Amino acid sequence: MKILVRNLSRETTQAELLALFRAYGDVQYCNLVMDKVTGKTKGFGFVEMPRAGEARAAIKSLNYQEVGGNRIRVKKAEKIGASGPDKDSEVSHS
Repeated sequence: MKILVRNLSRETTQAELLALFRAYGDVQYCNLVMDKVTGKTKGFGFVEMPRAGEARAAIKSLNYQEVGGNRIRVKKAEKIGASGPDKDSEVSHS
């Protein structure tokens, strides 16, 4: 399951994000989205966990937790349908 993590501190590292989710199970990959100009994080990233039950537990436990001074938002990432601007783009629907 692909997970969107928002409202991360600009100081949070990819290793720290990975460690948060590894506490709940296997992580296939973890990626902080970086600003190409500044080289700093944009404050959000994606994590993929292969087992849905572990992913759901991580989402439930980590959503609204304070990490690096920020209260993070954690939810399942969803793909925009074919009618969206880019059918392969990933977004979160609030």
